[in-house]
Amino acid sequence: MPVNAAGVDDTDLLLLDLLRADARRTYSEMAGEVGLSVAAVKRRVDRLREIGVITGFTVQVDHAKLGQGVQAFIELRFLGNTRVSEIVRAVSTIPEVDAVFTLAGDPDALVQLHVRDLAHLQQVIDTLRRSGSVTGTRTLLVLGSWERRN
Repeated sequence: MPVNAAGVDDTDLLLLDLLRADARRTYSEMAGEVGLSVAAVKRRVDRLREIGVITGFTVQVDHAKLGQGVQAFIELRFLGNTRVSEIVRAVSTIPEVDAVFTLAGDPDALVQLHVRDLAHLQQVIDTLRRSGSVTGTRTLLVLGSWERRN
């Protein structure tokens, strides 16, 4: 059974896939799928948490049902002397922002967000542009999406 640098083997990877598909899955359900005892599955999941492979458990939200049906990505360009921590700080306080990715190259950051409609999107873009060190933006509207969940 191959083991990677983190000490994670194929059975651990299978457990991670099962948890990605449904983080509420019970140890008993997973034990039946991987052919281990419930105690062995719990020990493995606990170890994956201890070594930092599992960093938490989350919920997936249907933003459209919350009235935030428009998803967009905004490329941000900043003044050349802007620190990465300042980029994150400038956008992380905006409630519509789901994630910010700082990048090497152009653009400097990519912001993922959900808004009610295009007027709301314009308000968020205006807020980003007023942050002080933003020198340019480019907005990409999401028409559809697919995610690998396991």
